[in-house]
Amino acid sequence: MDRDYHIGFSAMATPCEVRLETDDEGLAHRVAEAAEAEARRIEAKFSRYRSTSVVSQINRDGHCGLVVDEETANLLDCAAAFHLLSDGLFDVTSGVLRRVWKFDGSARVPDQEQVAAILPLVGWRKVKWDKPKLILPAGMELDFGGLAKEYAVDCVLSVVGRLAEAPALVNFGGDLAVTGPRHDGSPWTVAIESVDEPRRMAGLLELTAGALATSGDARRYLFKNGVRYCHILDPRTGWPVRDPPRSVTVAAATCIEAGLTATLAMLKGSEAEEFLKREEIKSWCIR
Repeated sequence: MDRDYHIGFSAMATPCEVRLETDDEGLAHRVAEAAEAEARRIEAKFSRYRSTSVVSQINRDGHCGLVVDEETANLLDCAAAFHLLSDGLFDVTSGVLRRVWKFDGSARVPDQEQVAAILPLVGWRKVKWDKPKLILPAGMELDFGGLAKEYAVDCVLSVVGRLAEAPALVNFGGDLAVTGPRHDGSPWTVAIESVDEPRRMAGLLELTAGALATSGDARRYLFKNGVRYCHILDPRTGWPVRDPPRSVTVAAATCIEAGLTATLAMLKGSEAEEFLKREEIKSWCIR
C-alpha cells in the first residue's frame, strides 16, 4: 500500500512541502533531494538578497546592457506579457518602492514626498527588453518576488514528475500544484488560511489538477489611524491599492499563472471580485 510521504524543507523564506504517494522509500528520498535542490537553485538564481544572483547582476550592471540566459529571458517575457495584460498594474520594477514602504505591521506610513521621490525609478516601459538583451535605466531595479516562488513550485513539480510516476503535491507557503488526483482517484484537500488567525482554516478546497495560489495581506501590512495598508502597491502611484480583498485564491493550470492572477485581482482593489467574475476565473475571495 502506498504511503503518503511528507517531504519538508525551507527555501525562499517560506516553508516548503512535497507530498508523494508511493511504496518506494528510496524513491521518496531521491525526490526529496531533487525537489530541495531545485528550489534552492531558483532561490540562488533569482533572489534579490543574493549578491551572486542573476537579479542582483541585472540591478548592478543592467544599465550597461546585459544578455541573459534563456530561463531568465522566459521570466522576463512573462513579466512583460503580464504587464501588458494588466494595463501596467503588474510591474517587476516596482520592488524599489520597498525603500520607503516597510510592511511590518507598524504605523510607519511614508509621506507623499518620500513616495514621489522613488516613483521615477518605477515603470517597465522604461526598460529596454529585446530578448535576450536587457538595458535597465540607471537606478532602477528588477524584483521577481511577485512570481519566483510560484515559478519554483512549477519547476519542482516538473522535477518530481520526471523522477516519479506517482501522485504528488508541491506546496510552497500555500502556493501549490499537483500532478493529478491521488492514487485512488480522490482529490487533494487543501486548506485556505484565515486572514485574521493564520493557524486557523477559512475553508477547504479540493484539487485534482493544476495549481492554486493566494495573495493577501494577512502577514504584511501597516495600520495607522484605523486604516489598514495592504503590502501590494499600485506601481502608478506608489501607494497601496485601495480596498482590496484581504485574500484572493486563484485556481489555474500552473502556479505562476495562478499567482500572477491572484496578485492582479488584489491590484484591482474594490473591483477584484468583478474582475474575477468577468474573466470567469475560478477563485475565492475573503474580505
